[in-house]
Amino acid sequence: MNTFKDREAAFEAKFAHDEHTLFIARMRRNRFMAVWASALKGETAEEARSYGRQLIHEDVSHPGEVDDDVIVELLQEYLGDLTDEATIRAKLVEFLAEAKVQLVLEGE
Repeated sequence: MNTFKDREAAFEAKFAHDEHTLFIARMRRNRFMAVWASALKGETAEEARSYGRQLIHEDVSHPGEVDDDVIVELLQEYLGDLTDEATIRAKLVEFLAEAKVQLVLEGE
């Protein structure tokens, strides 16, 4: 019986670790998105950092909406006509993959 409980505890611990890692990767991805968006607008590094904090807040304050909250924020509130939804979605995928690789390399 202990073996089953041990396996269950190990599975739960792995699930919690994976979710935490995904959360960290999403927040890093949002910072990457802010830098990319700020570069499109010709803004400074400080403005990019500020917008990164705003994107992270937007993502955290709307859990469960997957990426729609970030897409709406970028498209309607920040970038306007500078890009389209397909480009933003592609960048989200690209930057999430990059964030995950960085976390693996850092031993997260």
